[in-house]
Amino acid sequence: MGQLSARKALATLKEGNQRFCKDKLGHERQDAARRGELAGGQEPFAVILSCADSRVVPELVFDTGLGEIFVVRVAGNIANTSSIASIEYAIQHLNPKVNLVVVLGHEGCGAVKAALGGGDCGHHLNMLLAHLQPAVSQSTGKTDDAKFVNTVKKNARLTAKKLGEASKPFERKTLEIVPAYYNLASGKVDFL
Repeated sequence: MGQLSARKALATLKEGNQRFCKDKLGHERQDAARRGELAGGQEPFAVILSCADSRVVPELVFDTGLGEIFVVRVAGNIANTSSIASIEYAIQHLNPKVNLVVVLGHEGCGAVKAALGGGDCGHHLNMLLAHLQPAVSQSTGKTDDAKFVNTVKKNARLTAKKLGEASKPFERKTLEIVPAYYNLASGKVDFL
């Protein structure tokens, strides 16, 4: 697919998500011929920072083929050193340049649930959950469910903001960073 403007890349993702929601997946560019095309390199048109949750599969959610999106997955779709470095690689070293990064939070996120629950979850998980604390402290809701959803969305927004401030590669004028929220039952992605 090659280089797309951020606006066109976002439109392509939205179109793919509509097909996914309607059970009209194209299943294009997923065969032996496509694998052969990609043997020499990759040209994704977007980067998706997604949760590692097995119910959230960006390649399916956006109905993309092999090599079309560069996916970084980590519980809670957080921006830590490793995920930021992976995204930097995609936006700085892939040719053509990627102009769109989507931070994809989702309904029912277990990492957000653990962060809201507090307590000691063990050394490594505590370190990961610390990245979610700004969203936890800034979110409100009249019910626990409302606070949970608001925290997931706030985390996507704060992570997008953090990426925008992370380093020089993220300052490129053609690059857009967009937070989003995936609804598990419907499959719909709401761009925030």
